[in-house]
Amino acid sequence: MPDHNDFQKAVSERLSRRRSYRVILRKCDSPNEDAVKKILTESFEDLGIRPFGKVLVKPNVVTANKQYIHHSYTDPRIVAEAVKLAKSGGAEKITVGESGGFGIPSRLFLHEAGFFTLKKLGAAVTDFNTEPTYESELSRGMHHKSVLLAKSIHEADFLFWMPKLKYHICCTITCALKLNIGILTHKERMLFHDDRLDEKIVDLLEIGYPDVVVADAIEVGTGYESAPRPLHMGILMIADDPVAMDIAACRVLNFDPRECKHLMLAMERGYGPKSIDDVKVEGDVTLDDLQSITSGVESEYQDIHKVKTPIRFYCGNDPERNRFCHGGCLAAIKGCLGTIDKRKPGSVARANPGAIVTGVYKGDVDAGDGVALLIGSCTRVEGQIRARKIKRIRGCPIGTKQLFLSLPFSFGLPSPMLDLRDALLFIFYSIDKLARKGIALLNS
Repeated sequence: MPDHNDFQKAVSERLSRRRSYRVILRKCDSPNEDAVKKILTESFEDLGIRPFGKVLVKPNVVTANKQYIHHSYTDPRIVAEAVKLAKSGGAEKITVGESGGFGIPSRLFLHEAGFFTLKKLGAAVTDFNTEPTYESELSRGMHHKSVLLAKSIHEADFLFWMPKLKYHICCTITCALKLNIGILTHKERMLFHDDRLDEKIVDLLEIGYPDVVVADAIEVGTGYESAPRPLHMGILMIADDPVAMDIAACRVLNFDPRECKHLMLAMERGYGPKSIDDVKVEGDVTLDDLQSITSGVESEYQDIHKVKTPIRFYCGNDPERNRFCHGGCLAAIKGCLGTIDKRKPGSVARANPGAIVTGVYKGDVDAGDGVALLIGSCTRVEGQIRARKIKRIRGCPIGTKQLFLSLPFSFGLPSPMLDLRDALLFIFYSIDKLARKGIALLNS
C-alpha cells in the first residue's frame, strides 16, 4: 500500500514549489510529430521543467466516438510526444490515465480516441476506475474533505496535465483546472456537481496541482464540450502553473478571466499568482492574433436559451442554497441535447415542441400542446403548468446517460443509446471494467 505520509509530503512540496507564471504560446497547425517534439523540448528547457520518477500524464478524454466525436479529447499524437520526452528525460515509469464522463467505462473512450497506441512507447494506459483506490484527505476543501484516488495518482511523483482547450457549457472554459474532474472515480465524480461545481473544481486543486501543463489548442471545442464542433486555433500552450494557464486560456477565447468563476475562486484560496496581471504570455503567436479568431464566436450551449429548438427551458434554483444550479440537471440536459445534435445535426432544431424544467422555478410553465418534462428530484414549479402531459425524471443530479433513455422520446429525438455499435462497445467494456477491477482487487 502506498505510504500516506509520502503522498501528503509530495502534495505539500508540489503546492509550495515556485512557479514562473509564464504561459508559452507556440504555433502548431497540426499534431505533426517533429513540430510537437520541437515545441515541447524547447518550452520545457525554457521553463526549466524535467519530468522525473513516476510520471502521470492526464489528458482530457471525457468522451470519444470514432463515428462522430473527434475533438473532445487531447490528441493522442501530442500525448505521444510528451511520453517520449518524459522517457528520454529518465522518467522511471509513465502512466497515461483518465476517468471519463457519463459513468461509461473510460477504456471505451480511450480506445475510441486511439490512446492504446501509447503502449508501444512503453507507457501504461489506465482507467482510474479499474485501479485500487486510497482515501486522501483534503485540508483545503470546501465540499470535498477527502477523495478516493486511484493508485497511479497516489504514487505519482510528477503530474503532467494535458487538457484540451474548449468552451464549457457551465464553467466558461475547460482547461487545466477543470481537467481535475477526471481524477475522480465515477463513484465520486458527481458529488457536488451542481450549484457547487466551481467550488468543487477548486477543492480538487489541492491534490491535482500539476507540475506542468501542455494544452492542446490546435482545434478548440465549441458548442457542447463533450461532443464539440472544432474551431481551428493552431497552437499549443505550455505553462508551469495551472492557474496561469487558465488565465491565458480565457484570454485566448476572448473571455475576461474574471468571468471564469472557478478560476477566481482558486486565486481567492491562494492558488496561482496573486493577480491576473502577474501572468506573462509569450511565444511566437500573440493574443491579438488568437482573439481575432475567437472574436464573435458564440458557443450556444453555454446559454441553453440560445440553442435553436422549439423546446422551451425554465431554469430554477437549488432549493437548499437558492443558487442557480448550473452544474446539475441543467448541465446534463445540455449534454444530452448537445450529443444528439452532434450525432444527428439539426435534430434538436426539429424536436417536438414542449418544455423542460429544472430546479425550483418561480413562475408559469408553458409547454403548449407538448410535454412538460420536470427533471431532477428537487424540481417543482411555483406557478401553473400548461401542457398536454407532465412527466418527471428523478435524480440529483440526473446523469446524461440516464437522460439518453428518457428525454429523446418525450420530444421525438433520436437516442444515441439505440446505436447498435455503441451499445455493443458499452457492453464489452463494462465487462472488461468489472474484470479489471476484480483482478486489481485480488492483486492488492
